[in-house]
Amino acid sequence: MQTKLAFKSQEGKAAVLKFYDSLLEHWPVPNEKLYVDTRYGKTFIIANGEKDAPPLVLLHGSAMNSVMWLADAREYSRNYRVYAVDIPGEPGRSDENQLPLNGPAYAEWLEDVFNALSIEKANLIGISLGAWLAVKFAVCCPEKVNKLVLLCPAGIGRQKVSFLFKALAHMVLGEKGMDRLSKKVNGNQPIPDVVIKYQRLIGKNFNYRRGVIPLFTDSELKRLTMPTILFVGDKDIMFHSIDTARRLGNLLPHANINVLPGTGHVIINITDKITQFLRERERGQA
Repeated sequence: MQTKLAFKSQEGKAAVLKFYDSLLEHWPVPNEKLYVDTRYGKTFIIANGEKDAPPLVLLHGSAMNSVMWLADAREYSRNYRVYAVDIPGEPGRSDENQLPLNGPAYAEWLEDVFNALSIEKANLIGISLGAWLAVKFAVCCPEKVNKLVLLCPAGIGRQKVSFLFKALAHMVLGEKGMDRLSKKVNGNQPIPDVVIKYQRLIGKNFNYRRGVIPLFTDSELKRLTMPTILFVGDKDIMFHSIDTARRLGNLLPHANINVLPGTGHVIINITDKITQFLRERERGQA
């Protein structure tokens, strides 16, 4: 198993997590901070919403942690018991080991999280690598997924190999280069200064994944029979988003496919659309 760690040093880890904790102080609703045990180490979770409400699991993207859901937590917690989960091997508070993308490790890890939280079935929202993980889990354990929300997912459309070279080139330029890269990933949307500062800190101390994220096969994707909605930006510099939309639409006629014009890899301000999808009744229900 791959044993690369998320952080380059213990000092860097401490700095990133200190900043993380300061951001979590602004979580918009009362919450619990939990650690659960899995076969792949401890997992950190931020839980909010009524405990008897339907469960909603949030999976962040790579090079980030659950703080990315800060702006969405209040809206989702109105109707759901929300679990924002730090993915192992990313710059959060879960185990530092980066699990292999090939094989069952990540699906097994999330199954352990579900079991530790006594979740029988949940709605899943994932972005980028988190969306890849959501698909991975839904393919392996479809009976545990009620509805699936995918934001600019990896693993469906081809990854732009050119992005890896662009990222390396920008990293060589230091903070200015990383700032430019962040703007391109965000589709040149305005980024709050505190987010820029945090991304710089992560960029300095996080061991980014260098490989290409595996593509799901047609037969795997066809196992996604649960209600599914996809959002991609047509200006995504990381993935061929139009290919993602076309392929998933062809394989899953029931899926709700959305291509957002003028939008980059990071998709924001669509919480209302996601909530509407989650609250729609299943077909055939009274």
